[in-house]
Amino acid sequence: MSVSLHVNPQSTSAPMPTRRGSPSVRNGPRLRLAALRVPLVVKVVGANLFVVAALVATSFARGAVMTTAFGLVIAAALAIHLVLVLIALRPIRDLDDTASRVWNGDLGARVAASTVADDDVLRVGAMFNVLLDSLASDRARMRALASEVIASGDVERAALARELHESTAQRLAALLLQLSAAARDCTDPVLARRLVAARDAAQDLTEEVRFLSQSLHSRVLDDLGLLPALQKLVRDSTNGTGIDGDVDARFGTGELPAGVAAVLYRVAQESVRNAILHASPRRIRISLHRDAEMVTLQVYDDGVGFDVEAFERKASASRRGLSSVRERLGLIDGALEIKSAPQGGTTIVATIPLVAASPRRGLSDEEN
Repeated sequence: MSVSLHVNPQSTSAPMPTRRGSPSVRNGPRLRLAALRVPLVVKVVGANLFVVAALVATSFARGAVMTTAFGLVIAAALAIHLVLVLIALRPIRDLDDTASRVWNGDLGARVAASTVADDDVLRVGAMFNVLLDSLASDRARMRALASEVIASGDVERAALARELHESTAQRLAALLLQLSAAARDCTDPVLARRLVAARDAAQDLTEEVRFLSQSLHSRVLDDLGLLPALQKLVRDSTNGTGIDGDVDARFGTGELPAGVAAVLYRVAQESVRNAILHASPRRIRISLHRDAEMVTLQVYDDGVGFDVEAFERKASASRRGLSSVRERLGLIDGALEIKSAPQGGTTIVATIPLVAASPRRGLSDEEN
């Protein structure tokens, strides 16, 4: 079946003017549309009530007498009719309920089988379930692909961090020793001062390379686990800043999956760095809690705080920092919550369900 649509060129011009002082012209179509948007059960029952009322009025017009029995029969018929309409429309309400659940984020919702639905409604429900299954499958493939991309990036960053630590930093350390020896043995005061300056610059550069290596990939996290890595992160980040930093852990037994530990370390790393750079805190505290079903990381600082809504808008546009961490958490069904206010400190809470997150591996910290 083909449908052709012919558009009058003049129909795209300005609409016909209406009289501004006529309420019926302004409100008539709106009221009619509002009447048509009532629920379907109201339309069906209302239409049938209209038919019954017309039949009763016709009977009265022909001389019928309204008796108690006749009224009870009409009331019972209307009640039975209402129940049957509600049962008949139940499959449509199920479709609407499923659509609402999916819209609100319950991607596992499906249309349940119904014994009262007709073939058309059953086909619609089955197709709806097929579409939802297809969307869930595509989402799972996209998440798997994102995990593979992140894992590949982690491998490259780990290799680069290892090269910086084991090759570049070692060569700089050797250069530092040679400059120190040359400065010690030099008898020319001017040249000796230059060698000392070069030695100090080489020492600073060595520290920067080691810090960069640690920022790219934490070897402590790989070798010793999350808790020692967090302790080293706080110790190195607050060293020489006058900030009081500590880590409190209620960790239980067993090892976290590698992907979960890497994401939590990334959250802590980004939170501590932001606090030191922007919040001017006196104290930074990391709390790590794990039970059988959930692991929670909380990073608190008593700094100046910030406007969370403005930060979220900026972070969503840049897709960096904590915004990228939130996306990473989403890949393992985790969540990130930011609590802050100007002059009120900041608390960042990351939660990850262990049951859903345990099969996935390879998720580590992202590039800054």
